[in-house]
Amino acid sequence: MTILESNSDLAAANPPGLGGGSIVASLQDIKKTYYMGSLSVEVLHGISLDFYSGDYISIMGPSGCGKSTLMNILGCLDQPTAGKYFLGNEDTSRMQDDELSTIRGARLGFIFQSYNLIQQLNVLENIEMPLFYQGYSEVESHEIAMGLAARVGLEDRVDHKPFELSGGQQQRVAIARALAVDPLIILADEPTGNLDSSSGAEILNLFDELHSQGKTLIMVTHSDELAERSKREIKILDGRVESDERLHP
Repeated sequence: MTILESNSDLAAANPPGLGGGSIVASLQDIKKTYYMGSLSVEVLHGISLDFYSGDYISIMGPSGCGKSTLMNILGCLDQPTAGKYFLGNEDTSRMQDDELSTIRGARLGFIFQSYNLIQQLNVLENIEMPLFYQGYSEVESHEIAMGLAARVGLEDRVDHKPFELSGGQQQRVAIARALAVDPLIILADEPTGNLDSSSGAEILNLFDELHSQGKTLIMVTHSDELAERSKREIKILDGRVESDERLHP
């Protein structure tokens, strides 16, 4: 099985788990150590977790607990020192940088606290970026991006640059961009951290909608309010899983 196969097919390829769907990602005894000269700091201490298709997960914990490191491994932005991480049916643990880049583009959608939009591009062009790197034609990219802009309520803003939009609108562009390649998993890092309460509520409502449509969401947050919107809450403490609780069976 190659990483170019359909993400929807991959989500259906494994037997159902606790989340009601198939396993789409699996961490197996993951450890992460950072080396600074002769000093070594172990940040993750043998984390094992399975993530299921269609689940809505929050990862919580105090600053320095290892949740950002865990998120980076889930996003194939970093690799574990020991253990295995399967994304779909691919063991990413020992992949080279170019392989990780390919699997990131094909399987993952990212939503950041600071939006990470390209300021020189308009809304439509920002949404099209992942499609360009995956080799979609200009016609296909335009059609998909227009549909996603409408899906997040920005069809009348497609020609605007990010600096012409509110924070909530920029985050909706980021969500549309994350959805562009129909990712296996959407990873969100403090997605409402830079938003006022009204805009934050709009984004959380959109997340609820995506979850209801079967998307798999994993969100890192400090906010109890955000975590309560999820269906499964994982708490990290001192580089270990302190608890893993299904909130809304």
